[in-house]
Amino acid sequence: MMTDLEMNWVLGTPALLGVAAGAIAVLLVLIMKFKVHAFLSLIIVSLLTAVATGIPTARLMPTLLEGFGGTLAGVALLVGLGAMLGRMLETSGGAQVLTDALIARFGERRAPIALAVASLMLGFPIFFDAGLVVMLPIIFAVARRLGGSFLGYAFPSAVAFSVMHIFVPPHPGPVAATGLLGADVGLVLIFGLLVALPTWYVVGHLFGGYVGRKYDIPVPAILRGSTGDFTEFASAPRVGIIMTLLLLPIGLIFLNTGLNMAATAGLVSLDDAWVQVLRAIGETPVALLITVVLAMALLGWKKRKSATLVESVVDSALGPVSAVILITGAGGMFGGVLRASGIGNALAESLDAIGLPVIVAGFVIAALVRIAQGSATVALTTTAALLQPVVMGNTMFNPIELAAIVLALAAGSVFAGHVNDSGFWLVSRFFGMDTKTTLKTWTVGQALVGIVGFTIAAAIYLVASLF
Repeated sequence: MMTDLEMNWVLGTPALLGVAAGAIAVLLVLIMKFKVHAFLSLIIVSLLTAVATGIPTARLMPTLLEGFGGTLAGVALLVGLGAMLGRMLETSGGAQVLTDALIARFGERRAPIALAVASLMLGFPIFFDAGLVVMLPIIFAVARRLGGSFLGYAFPSAVAFSVMHIFVPPHPGPVAATGLLGADVGLVLIFGLLVALPTWYVVGHLFGGYVGRKYDIPVPAILRGSTGDFTEFASAPRVGIIMTLLLLPIGLIFLNTGLNMAATAGLVSLDDAWVQVLRAIGETPVALLITVVLAMALLGWKKRKSATLVESVVDSALGPVSAVILITGAGGMFGGVLRASGIGNALAESLDAIGLPVIVAGFVIAALVRIAQGSATVALTTTAALLQPVVMGNTMFNPIELAAIVLALAAGSVFAGHVNDSGFWLVSRFFGMDTKTTLKTWTVGQALVGIVGFTIAAAIYLVASLF
C-alpha cells in the first residue's frame, strides 16, 4: 500500500528518474573516487535525494529513519545471531570438521559445487540473507583449506540462495505475486524450480567459475572475531553435532514458511493456536536464537568450557559484523528514500501504457522498478499489483501461462541489484569486496539471473500457449 507521500509526487517521472540516476552517480563517485566510507556516503546521498525529490521537511528524518530502521529490523538480528553461530563453529573447530567431511565425500575439485548444492537445498525454506550467514563459516573453512579466490567458493552459493529466494515459493515475493495474479502456488513452485536450477547453473556455476578465476579475493576474516584467539574453546566436535546446528534453523524456519504455504492452499488456518505457536518458533530470528543457545550448550557448556569463555567467544563475533549491519542499514535508507519519492510507482504506471505483451511488460517493469528503488520484493509485488487487472481480466490464460508470468516478474525483480539494494552491501562486506568489484561481479550476476530466468519463463509461456 502506498503512503500519502508516495501518492503525491512533487516531481514528474522524468525528473524523478533524473534525480535517482544522479544520486546513484554521486554515491559511486563518493565511494570509488573520493574514498568516502560507504556508511557516510549512503547517509549523505540519502539526505540529498530526499531533499531533491521534494520530500517535505517534516517527513525528512522520519523517511530516512524508516528506511534505515526497517532494514535493520530484518538484518541486524540475522547477522548478529548468525555471526555468533559462525564464530562458535569456527572457534570450536566444527567448521573445519565439516569441511574435512565434505572434501572426503566430494573431493577437492567438486567442493564449490558441493557447497552450492547444499545452499540450493537450504535455500528452499530459508531467506537469502539468513541462509548466506548460516553457510558462511563452512564456505570460509573450505576456501581456507583449498586455497584460491574466495569468490570461486562463495559466489555459486550466494547465487544458489538468490535464485531459490526469488523464484521458488514459499518465499514471500513469488507467493505474493502468485496470490495477486491468481496463479496456482503448486505450479509456481514446480516451474520455479525448473527456472531456478538452470539459472543457477549458468550464473552460479559457469559465471561464478569465471569471476572466481578473474578476481583473486582473499578469504575474509570477518567471523574470526576481534579479540583473543580462544584456542581453549576448540574441541573438534562430531560432524553430527555440526549438521544438527546447521539444519536446526532450516527446519524451524520451514515450520513458518511451510505453514504459510499450507494456509495459502487452505490446508490449515492461521487462526489456530498451534499454528501460531509453530510459526512463532519458525520466525527466522527466533530459529537462529534457539540454534545459538543450543550451540553454546553443545560446543561450550557440554565440553566443560567456562561460562565466561563461552560468553567471550560469542561477544567477539559482534565487533567485526557491526560495519556490515550499519552499511546494510544505510543501503536500506537509500532505497527507502527512493521508494518514498514515488519513483517506483510512477515508473511502473508510465511503462504500463506502452502496450507490450503482458509477460514482456511484466519483466521490463519489474526490472526497472528494481533498478530504480532497490528492493526485489517491492519490485515484484508492485508489478504484480499493477498487472493484476490485465491478467485477472483475461480468462484465456491457462494455469501454466499464469505461473510463467509470475516467474517472469520474479526474474525482472532480481535484475542488476546495485548500490540502492541492502543485499548488495551485505554481499560486498561479507565477501570482502570493494564497491567496484561488487558491481562487476554481484550486480552483473544478478542481471544474468534476471535475463536467464526470464528466457526460461518466456519459453515455458510460449510452450504452454500452444495447448
